[in-house]
Amino acid sequence: MLLAVVATASLMIYSRETKPDNQNTPHAAKVWNVLELRILVAVSLFLQMLLIFLGNRRKYIVSKRLKLLIWFTYLSADWVATVALGILSKDTKDHKSDSDFVIMAIWAPFLLVHLGGPDTITAYSLEDNQLWPRHMLELLYQLAVAVYVVYRSWNTDPLKYVTVPIIIAGIIKYGEKTWSLRSGSSDGFRESILPPPDPGPNYAKFMDDYTAKKDEGYHVTLDEINETTPLVLDHNSQGGTTIPNPNIPDGQALSDGFKFYNIPECLFADLIFSFQDHKSSQFFFYESDWKSAFKAIEVELGLIYDMLYTKAVITYSYRGIFLKSVSFFCTLSSFIAFYFLMSNLDNKGQKHLNYDLIITFVLFIGAIILEIYAVIVLLSSSWVMNWLSQHKNWRVDLLYKFISFCQICFKLSHTIRWSNQMSQFNLIRFCLKDESVKCIEIQKLLRIYNFVEKFYYQKTKQVSEGLKELIFDQLKDKSEEAIDTEACKKLCAHKGDRVLSKWNCDNMRYINQSIKEVEFDQSILLWHIATDLCYLDDKESQNLNGVALESCEKSQLLSDYMLYLLVMCPFLLPNGIGQIRFEDTCAEVDELLKERKYIKKRSEVCKMILRVNTTISPSEVKGDRSKSVLFDACRLAKSLQSLETEEKWSKERKWEMISNVWVEMLCHAASQCRGLNHAKQLSQGGEFLTHVWLLMAHLGITEQFQISKGHVRVKLKLS
Repeated sequence: MLLAVVATASLMIYSRETKPDNQNTPHAAKVWNVLELRILVAVSLFLQMLLIFLGNRRKYIVSKRLKLLIWFTYLSADWVATVALGILSKDTKDHKSDSDFVIMAIWAPFLLVHLGGPDTITAYSLEDNQLWPRHMLELLYQLAVAVYVVYRSWNTDPLKYVTVPIIIAGIIKYGEKTWSLRSGSSDGFRESILPPPDPGPNYAKFMDDYTAKKDEGYHVTLDEINETTPLVLDHNSQGGTTIPNPNIPDGQALSDGFKFYNIPECLFADLIFSFQDHKSSQFFFYESDWKSAFKAIEVELGLIYDMLYTKAVITYSYRGIFLKSVSFFCTLSSFIAFYFLMSNLDNKGQKHLNYDLIITFVLFIGAIILEIYAVIVLLSSSWVMNWLSQHKNWRVDLLYKFISFCQICFKLSHTIRWSNQMSQFNLIRFCLKDESVKCIEIQKLLRIYNFVEKFYYQKTKQVSEGLKELIFDQLKDKSEEAIDTEACKKLCAHKGDRVLSKWNCDNMRYINQSIKEVEFDQSILLWHIATDLCYLDDKESQNLNGVALESCEKSQLLSDYMLYLLVMCPFLLPNGIGQIRFEDTCAEVDELLKERKYIKKRSEVCKMILRVNTTISPSEVKGDRSKSVLFDACRLAKSLQSLETEEKWSKERKWEMISNVWVEMLCHAASQCRGLNHAKQLSQGGEFLTHVWLLMAHLGITEQFQISKGHVRVKLKLS
């Protein structure tokens, strides 16, 4: 609506200011010269509104369209505001004696406010945080341009004083953005976590005392004092005994998330946390149920997202609240002054008014609306909700009702913290090309189809509660063995072999080889294809009962998710040649499909693969030039199916074992991924792998903690 008002005003300006075409300037150039600046200012305001409304929604929404829209808006916002500011500075030379230009000069500070950006997004990706020095330089440059525009328009007009408060608001906004980017950079984030340097006891003074006592004739010995921190293991070891306010939804999850927030901070910064934190967290999560554990992790990851991608480091502090108050009152006071000054001039009959006033009023109203919305976002945040949950009185309940009403109006929620989805990618579906693609011929002509082809076959599914429970139970079982760093290192290194040993599969040679004797990326491909073949074969037989079907669905879900990580996010997995193996395997499937063009269904492809005689190892026939694992996976699938006939396993037992293998492979992948790569995925709707990684750390299955032996101190013992 605001954009429509500005557009209408711009057209009215054009109709008023353009003259008959009796000059050499082309008509189109005249139109653009009149409307250029007004359109850019209007677009700048519109982009700010888009960013503040959509900026933090990518935290819990997985959508390619939303991602593309935010990316385009984020890049365009700064560019449009910078260009508009440049045009405004150029126009000061032509209009410096024009009293009406004082109104247009007010736009320069507003553009500075726009360059500061909204509270809901400062960085689109982590790389933007690393460029904070560039933003610092841009702040100085853009501030100089804005001040130059105001200075050149400075005259006896009382409107000149309106610009000063807006400049102050612009400096605050841009300064907040720059500081937030610096705090979100790898160095800034790590510095905020590191404890103060500890030089230890004063060695020089101690040795002086030692020498003095020796010279006095004393027999001096050293008496060791081991100063250890007592380990307290109970649910309220760090969070106090306060029971959260029951009127605040997810109050307990917020309390749990904030209680152990220092652990994900250290993990994402690639730092180690203390033995005390390790044991306290391990005990707490071990005693919790899977729902509470995953909810607490959602809160923690939401807080990390805020610290890395928004202005949270400033906004949710007393300093930030003060700066926001100053910024808001500067904007509001400037608007009130502007309104009364214009009303005064109108009453005096001075022809000072023009249609640029409409644009200026829209900028003021837009800025105030954005400030109010930013306050509502702040009140709806986990930080404020956690504070409310720790207090119980009628004022808090009344405030929450107001916040809840605002959340409904603006479609905000503090209980939705991630998408709760996991992406899926299936190799056979990809090879079948069974997805209808629009304008495929144009994409091939422009040579972009090969680049975007895989995205068409990337799907998303909800993370089922049964899958979360399975993962929690398996990690809880492992947690009992996580007694020191060596034990944790061994637990993290298991990639399915521990499950096979537990299920007495040591004598099943080929099943063991598919995990123990191959690289991890090869194991993923082997087990993905084998799971697909077994899944469709058993489903066709229609003799899966409820328990077996549930384990079957979990296995398929994890199988497609792990292949998605291998194909679309290889940086989240250990280094390997997974991409080459994937491409070669797809090529071999394509070769089979060319021979049998009548096959159009996934189940038919699986039957065809299973019918191939695999008595002789594929490597003996093809050598090792091709990295395809198609028929190695077929052999694995036949070995898994033979568990029912040769080992007399039930389908429930077989699929339970397969699902447990996939869970262990998922946990291995999570533990081998660096915190920086996990942090990148927080802006993509959240990655399930990151939740598993953090759950492992909370249950003690991590190498990033310090074994505490206390501070060994010595004192002089005289005799």
